[in-house]
Amino acid sequence: MAAETKKPKEVVVPEAEKPVEKETPPLPPPAAVAEAEKPVVESAEPEKPVEESTTEVEPEKQIAQQDSFKEETNVASELPEAQRKALEDLKKLIQESLEKHEFSTPPPPPPAKVVEEKKEEEQTPAAASTEEKPAEEVAPAPAVEEASKTEEAPATAPTTTTTEEPAKKEETPKTEEPKKTEEPKKTEEVPVSVSAPDAAKKEEEEKTVEDIKETIVVEVATTAAPEPTAVPVEEAPKEEAETAAPEPPKEPEEVSIWGIPLLADERTDVILLKFLRARDFRVKDAFTMIRNTVRWRKEFEVDTLLDEDLGSDYEKVVFTHGVDKHDRPVCYNVFGEFQNKELYQSTFSDAEKRKKFLRWLIQFLEKTIRTLDFSPQGVNSFVLVNDLKNSPGYGKRDLYKVIDKFLQILHDNYPEFAAKQLCINVSWWYLAYNWIYLTVFTPRSKSKFVFASPSKTPETLFKYIAPEQVPVQFGGHSKFGEHEFSPADSVTEVTIKPGTKHPIEFAFTEETELVWELRVIGWDVTYGAEFLPAKEGGYTLNITKPKKVTATDEPVICDTFKVTEPGKVVITIDNQSSKKKKLLYRSKVKGSQ
Repeated sequence: MAAETKKPKEVVVPEAEKPVEKETPPLPPPAAVAEAEKPVVESAEPEKPVEESTTEVEPEKQIAQQDSFKEETNVASELPEAQRKALEDLKKLIQESLEKHEFSTPPPPPPAKVVEEKKEEEQTPAAASTEEKPAEEVAPAPAVEEASKTEEAPATAPTTTTTEEPAKKEETPKTEEPKKTEEPKKTEEVPVSVSAPDAAKKEEEEKTVEDIKETIVVEVATTAAPEPTAVPVEEAPKEEAETAAPEPPKEPEEVSIWGIPLLADERTDVILLKFLRARDFRVKDAFTMIRNTVRWRKEFEVDTLLDEDLGSDYEKVVFTHGVDKHDRPVCYNVFGEFQNKELYQSTFSDAEKRKKFLRWLIQFLEKTIRTLDFSPQGVNSFVLVNDLKNSPGYGKRDLYKVIDKFLQILHDNYPEFAAKQLCINVSWWYLAYNWIYLTVFTPRSKSKFVFASPSKTPETLFKYIAPEQVPVQFGGHSKFGEHEFSPADSVTEVTIKPGTKHPIEFAFTEETELVWELRVIGWDVTYGAEFLPAKEGGYTLNITKPKKVTATDEPVICDTFKVTEPGKVVITIDNQSSKKKKLLYRSKVKGSQ
């Protein structure tokens, strides 16, 4: 019955092993791709515990609620206990590595010393063997004598009585078992020669002679083995002396990233938290990433790259303009500029030019990062806007090779700098492709991506960036060069319902000059402006006759009017379309002249 009760317990063991094999399922795909992968997930779900399925859904809900990562504090005292401990552990690892100078690239092992040691070992085998042979030749003699004594003992054993045999049999296993393990063959062969004692003695002598010969051969082989220990013993003090020479300074290594020394002040916490978050607060992985980044920066000579003159050919392709609603710099990537054949050829026609463009991208990135203050409560990241309008297709392999290499460098050495990645003017096929592509990203990284079609581009940008900070070509009011307005002049947003008119009025009591600019997203409205004097009987003055404005017209209408008497300026937007429109405008009053 005991055996029957054990059998069901043995069956439980493989069931416990099944969940272990499926602890690392692929990340759940986005909603657009989830339906295609449902059959694979459903086959694995019945065998998984209920707890695992709940833990997979919860992180997605939390991240979906996050509009940005500003809520993640960089103040060490405000961090959760586990994250604060990880930060302290990472600091300890960095401090130890700085003291040991482990951040600098370790030199390759010197092969010359190994070759010299081997030559010295080959030159000294004779001396070592002559010194050690006498000691080793004397040692095997007692072992042979003891073996012969043990072999003679069984010959006298049969003369004893049967009453004494049980006692001997009980005692002999305890004393003779260790000897039999040393030389089992010799003790078993002796009983065969009991009937002929003289022949046994001769065989024993012959065996002992053969054993001695074998020991001599073994000695010759073994004398070569200790030789390496004899030479290094003399060299060990030299190596210790050589390694002890650089020890007196014992000054920690000085390492800086983005102009900030490691473990210098609270700014270091911001940098270390970036690496920790990139590795989900796995301290060892974050430390390895930091060390690899420091070594890469030295190999790539990033610090000297800042002072290089790489020209201004790519300033229309990649540039920084304005800030978002959290005062983070906004970087724009406009790869549609490479539709210009001359620019494309001058950038990707050979390996040297492609290398120059890659170095320019890293230089631009470094200069942008140097504008951040890295204080725990300051601005420590930026926003990326990728304009995909008229961007070259994947047939431009040279372009995408450089971009892929740049993205890999970004992924490995610039963690958690992009707070948001806004992809605008995205076609439907590109959106579908990137939903599939984003399945390889973590939920945290995927939550940073935002895609907008051409019709939704301005509206999407305005969620994160104020209209006065968005360039005109992307639907905003910010212009390059000199103009009447600056980013400090805020823009007013108004939604106009279908089939309605929206008037904008400015009243004046003295002579002055009014300047305004406005735009309607998508236009397809009628625009007009007039001046209504306050004096009774005054005539209405048309500043701009009502006219139809389409999306192909000027993106922003700029106008001025000099007021010479009390009255008001009325600007009218007539939306006769069946869609609601978003009106953006701002104004400024100049002093009287």
